[in-house]
Amino acid sequence: MINHDQLITATVDFVKTELAGAEGGHDWWHIYRVWQQARHIAGRESVNGLVVELGALLHDIADSKFHNGDENIGPAKAVAFLQTQAVPADVITAVENIIRHISFKGGNQEQTFHSPELAVVQDADRLDAIGAIGIARAFNYGGFKNRSLYDPAVKPNMNMSKEEYKSSTAPTITHFYEKLLLLKDRMNTNTGKELAEERHAFMEEFLERFYKEWEGEI
Repeated sequence: MINHDQLITATVDFVKTELAGAEGGHDWWHIYRVWQQARHIAGRESVNGLVVELGALLHDIADSKFHNGDENIGPAKAVAFLQTQAVPADVITAVENIIRHISFKGGNQEQTFHSPELAVVQDADRLDAIGAIGIARAFNYGGFKNRSLYDPAVKPNMNMSKEEYKSSTAPTITHFYEKLLLLKDRMNTNTGKELAEERHAFMEEFLERFYKEWEGEI
């Protein structure tokens, strides 16, 4: 296996190439933010740092949302790449498990795999889905899918199956209730929980103002 810095550089180059032209909320800069946040959280946890970095860098290498719902493409691409870098099999398996289990798949889906490294990367990914950047990403993706901003007649569905969640066409504001506002209480690490508090509060403030402006109150 090549040394740590060379491996991370090669992985960054691979991810940038694979995600060239990706939707703005799931592009290289999303990966970059999650990678940096994961490194920050990992510094306070007892984890395998290499697994965390590789998991963060490769977690969205082929998001199923953009591949007809196929959840195997991303893990397969990541494994194939890591094998070309002579990464040990146990590290590859750990990274593959992060990619397979990181995603939020609806409010009622039970997570079946757990590891300290997944906990860190998942928190970093979820932090990027809330707060100011989370709001920006939500509306960017909503525009990408041609969804309405808000429709008072469309109420949040808090009991969606995995399939219903994946195929939902609900307005972006509805998505706040079906996912974004749920993430604060689903953080795994103490650091993730602390960071999520302020970002969650910012989203609540945003929604309060959004509704007032929607009704012409301010």
